[in-house]
Amino acid sequence: MRRREWLLSSAGLLAQGEMPLFDGRTLAGWHVNDGPASAFYVDDGAIVVSDSGNSPTWLRSERVYENFEFQCEFFVRGWIDSAIYLHAPRHGDPQNTGFAIKLFHKNEAPKPEGMGSIFPLVAPLRVNVKSKGEWNDLRVVFDWPRLRVWTNGELVQDFDVNSQPETAHRLRQGYIGIQSLGYPIRFRNLRVKELPSKLQWKTLYSGPADLNAHWQVEEGKARWMTLGPVLRADGLGHLETKELYKDFVLELYYRASKHSNGGVMFRADGSGAKAHYEIQLHDVEGAVYPTGSLYGLRRARYRPMTPEQWYPMQVIVHGKRCLIRINGETMVDYDALDRLDAGHVLLQAHQTGKWVEYKDIRIRAL
Repeated sequence: MRRREWLLSSAGLLAQGEMPLFDGRTLAGWHVNDGPASAFYVDDGAIVVSDSGNSPTWLRSERVYENFEFQCEFFVRGWIDSAIYLHAPRHGDPQNTGFAIKLFHKNEAPKPEGMGSIFPLVAPLRVNVKSKGEWNDLRVVFDWPRLRVWTNGELVQDFDVNSQPETAHRLRQGYIGIQSLGYPIRFRNLRVKELPSKLQWKTLYSGPADLNAHWQVEEGKARWMTLGPVLRADGLGHLETKELYKDFVLELYYRASKHSNGGVMFRADGSGAKAHYEIQLHDVEGAVYPTGSLYGLRRARYRPMTPEQWYPMQVIVHGKRCLIRINGETMVDYDALDRLDAGHVLLQAHQTGKWVEYKDIRIRAL
């Protein structure tokens, strides 16, 4: 047993099945996202948010979690503003792709943006925060679809995430994180206990070995390059899954060069020129079908995408419905698909010299 784990267990803080997330001395096992390394530091046995980082900077756990119990203590003196992220993505918006439990100093009437809220959507049942230089206990139990939160031993959230369309299709697995808004909030005794998984994913691409195992070139002369965990497409052509999929959830990260043109197809019958549905990845404001559109059927409102920046993408296909989400935002919700047979999933390259990259591609059947 590691020294930190032994100390926690000896103090009665580490229950059976729990694992410490913080060794009390270093940020080992944590990674700063979207900001400087100095945005978080360790002082007197606590993780501290410094003023050198601000939104969108956050600190993420080393591992991803699906269903779990998370506990920690946080210290409040004066004006404090932060959040604990749940099911946060590796890249992109952790608040709207996953979930944010707001930590705030005001002991006031419950608000969707206040202490204990699922920010900024769901007010807590009640507010219980000690703000006069005191440590507070936080406990979160996320067993999809039920999300419960306690502060200082009092239940402040008991929420069915499937009950609201704004939360029902957020990530069901991701990182635990700490938000930086530049206020010096402190955290200690961070620990997690995993609960049974309810999902079975199939990895379609996480490294070079997956290319031959799960994919085949369908047509064209595009170059499909395996750059470690990244799959790069350049040129004109299609790469298709060897298996067929009908109803599914597809998740991946993508990024693209400026004004590139690519896409993701589903329920495809052979060649990309034949019957299929296409989700456009085309970051051009004047495009007939910009990024996130269901080509030929539903145009997404144009949202600027920063070139060469990773974005999380979710595609949910069930019966006649197709839901497309990018970076935590629903781009298209279309419910009139008429091709209902199983088909290939295709990745599209559409322009020489304008690359598109994909990584962490996974799928699960519905």
